[in-house]
Amino acid sequence: MTYQFQTSDLVCSRMIEIELDDRGERVKRVQFVGGCPGNLAGIGRLAAGMTPEELIERLQGIRCGGKPTSCPDQLATALREIAAKKNA
Repeated sequence: MTYQFQTSDLVCSRMIEIELDDRGERVKRVQFVGGCPGNLAGIGRLAAGMTPEELIERLQGIRCGGKPTSCPDQLATALREIAAKKNA
């Protein structure tokens, strides 16, 4: 399953594409559109194979400078939204 998430206008990336395995238990791929290419590619590679819950726990609340959010925090937000839709 592949999901697209529009990020907050407070971060450099414009969108995050998240692919989960068939059961939605593990992240297969994360790709950011826009933002810092090297850093966000690194986050995507690190995320592969992790559970959404692990990523949410590790990434939520990370801030970018004085901003109230960051690209990693936006990934956690996207994963929380995906989980909420699956559980609805």
